[in-house]
Amino acid sequence: MDKLGFLDGVARIAVFVSLLLALFLLTVKTENKLANRLFACFIILSAIDFSGLLDYTFPDQYVNLEILRSTVCLLEMPLIYFYVLAVCYSDFRLKWKHLVYTLPFMVMNLVFMPRFYLQSGIVKEQFIANYSRMFEVYFFQVLIELQYWFYIVCIFLILKKYRKIYLENYTNPSTSTYKWLFQMTCVFAIMHCITASKNLLRYTASRDTFLWGNVLMVVMALCVICWFVMKALNHPELFRGINSQLQLTKDFLPKENQTIIVTISNQDEAVSAQILALKNYMKEKEPYLDPSLTIQGLANQFNVPVRDLSILINHHMNQHFFDFVNEYRIQKAMHILKDQSKNQLTVLEILYEVGFNSKSSFNTSFKKYTNLTPTAYRNAS
Repeated sequence: MDKLGFLDGVARIAVFVSLLLALFLLTVKTENKLANRLFACFIILSAIDFSGLLDYTFPDQYVNLEILRSTVCLLEMPLIYFYVLAVCYSDFRLKWKHLVYTLPFMVMNLVFMPRFYLQSGIVKEQFIANYSRMFEVYFFQVLIELQYWFYIVCIFLILKKYRKIYLENYTNPSTSTYKWLFQMTCVFAIMHCITASKNLLRYTASRDTFLWGNVLMVVMALCVICWFVMKALNHPELFRGINSQLQLTKDFLPKENQTIIVTISNQDEAVSAQILALKNYMKEKEPYLDPSLTIQGLANQFNVPVRDLSILINHHMNQHFFDFVNEYRIQKAMHILKDQSKNQLTVLEILYEVGFNSKSSFNTSFKKYTNLTPTAYRNAS
């Protein structure tokens, strides 16, 4: 099999698997349907993008579709951007204003309009024959680069804010959503660098080298798509988003206090009394045993406004709500592990009993506080 035949075979597999996975995502039952649909749309557009590597020729009357197909890649990153928002924030919804994100796609097709879409068949054939040397294509490549890195930066900023809000408002020890989306974005950045390097081969290397670059790109893209989707399906907790209306504590503190770390020793008596009351409540009522405890839930139980509780923990106690609650969980687990009358309990049973819902998260948090694994701590006791 020659290089073109091999590339065509790999591209066909990539298109088939992508469409199959997209169909599955569109039909599978899940709580976060919007995220699945957005990711499915991204995979479908990727399949359309891959189809450009197939060994086929558009009939003359449909030659416009080839250029239109090549520009759909400008819709892929907006879909990933919306997908990240939908996964991070449970209340995210698509609105008509989001159509503005299709502007690069529309602008690029308008740029192709004078010298391609509005021309006769012969002119179009000459345009495609000299495609890589046309001004419009240079503009296309620059637009892709600007758009791609713009969205990469935006996604990293979203994840940074999401992580801070999560730590200040939630206690579920799993931060897998952040880790996975961060990994996904890093992989996209790496893949794009490879793709950009491959595109440079069009102008600087032989045709054979460029074709093998296409093969490598499609194989890697196929592997990445399968990894993303399989990970999402095997980890449903990745779709537990947070409310986008939640604010960081620093957003509603007085500006002059944002850079001040207040220690317990110099807090006023009222704040000290609140902290003492909160600690006593945590020890007596043990609300941390609820694995889904949030700062809103604790505020309702403790009978204080959620804003005041957030300032008390995240600002005055200089702790994230996440760390504040998990510290009590670890202390409870340490007590159980040292209790000889409960040595029949497995580590898995203990972690569920103290409010964790993941063994890996429990081990990570336990080692953070004790520098030992739960098993090593039990053996040392």
